[in-house]
Amino acid sequence: MDPAICHGKPCIRGLRYPVETVLEWLAGGMSIDDILADYEDLTREDVLAALAF
Repeated sequence: MDPAICHGKPCIRGLRYPVETVLEWLAGGMSIDDILADYEDLTREDVLAALAF
C-alpha cells in the first residue's frame, strides 16, 4: 500500500489496479483469462495474489 497510489488502497505490484477492483471483476463473472486479455500488464500471479489477499 502506498498513500500516493490509489489513495492508499492495496494495489497489484504498485500498479494502479486496486485489489478490490480485481476481486470485483472476478465476482462479476470475469475469468482470470478474461482479465489477462483485457489488462495485458497484469499476470496470472497478480490475479492469484489478489485472491490470496
